[in-house]
Amino acid sequence: MTEPLVKMRGITKRFGGVTALLNVDLDAYAGEVLAIVGDNGAGKSTLIKILTGVYQPTEGEIFLDGEPVSFASHAEAIEMGIDAVYQTLALADHLDPAANMFLGNELTRTVLGMTFLDNKRMREETERVLMERLGVKLKSLDAPTESLSGGQRQAVAIARAVYHDGLRVLVMDEPTAALGPQETARTLKLIRTVKEQGLAVILISHSLDDVFEVSDRIHVQRRGQCAGVITTAESNTQEVLGLIVGAEEAA
Repeated sequence: MTEPLVKMRGITKRFGGVTALLNVDLDAYAGEVLAIVGDNGAGKSTLIKILTGVYQPTEGEIFLDGEPVSFASHAEAIEMGIDAVYQTLALADHLDPAANMFLGNELTRTVLGMTFLDNKRMREETERVLMERLGVKLKSLDAPTESLSGGQRQAVAIARAVYHDGLRVLVMDEPTAALGPQETARTLKLIRTVKEQGLAVILISHSLDDVFEVSDRIHVQRRGQCAGVITTAESNTQEVLGLIVGAEEAA
């Protein structure tokens, strides 16, 4: 592989007297899916929140394209090309997909000196991004988002992230949680589609079946530290579970 698109080095995060992360390294490459797995409390979410600017590390550095970067907020991380789709999706269910896609960044037009929402253009852009970037076509862009299936809702949330041309790293937090088999398969297909466009995709998941289905490498967190990084094609569920629970230490 070439140099990592993202490097995290020596990441430590303390909350008062509690150490959530201790000296964690992480590499993510363009055009790959890196899965992060581990038990609850292993530090997965804290690590990702540092990468996306929600938290700042107590110690350690982040590099993007080999250059050191730091984010004081999630908005700053987005400006640098790093965004996340969290499990909650952060969608307004009563709004249609186009309104969700541009929520907070609405497109406008000016008529006779007055500014109006450009609903037609927002619908056209939403339809274009869903089809061109994700290969998804919704039956209707006028229905409220709450009427969509789980996989379609994921598509809208992903489309909102990839709409920004500068996006380079997409974090997905438990994207298949509470989805049925068909919707899970559709969501995993979306992840592959994003990966094929050259983005680095970081997938947090408790489902090892999904991880082995779609990831290229697996980063295992245990008790706030990296327990190991393995190539998915060269590993199996038993090896990953052993790293998660510390089987070698127990032996």
